[in-house]
Amino acid sequence: MKTIRQEIIELIEDNPMTAKDISQSLGLEEKQVTEHLEHIRQSVKKQGKKLVITPPKCLSCGFVFSKRDKLTPPGRCPECRSSHIQDPEFAIK
Repeated sequence: MKTIRQEIIELIEDNPMTAKDISQSLGLEEKQVTEHLEHIRQSVKKQGKKLVITPPKCLSCGFVFSKRDKLTPPGRCPECRSSHIQDPEFAIK
């Protein structure tokens, strides 16, 4: 039997997914997924792999949140104040 973290790792290995996509695939809440991703970031590092995060992007003005370390999507764009934000995607490489 696999753990939830092992299932998440299998899902996102070379296949970028948002936390929402992962939560729908595994039947978890998004908050739980982001908590697991924090731990996965550390454990895959020990295996010589990396949790790659495609940063969120404002769909209104195109601003990219490239310096953001948080795994949750931002609420508003600092440039245009829009809340129309593309969720970050996660993959393991």
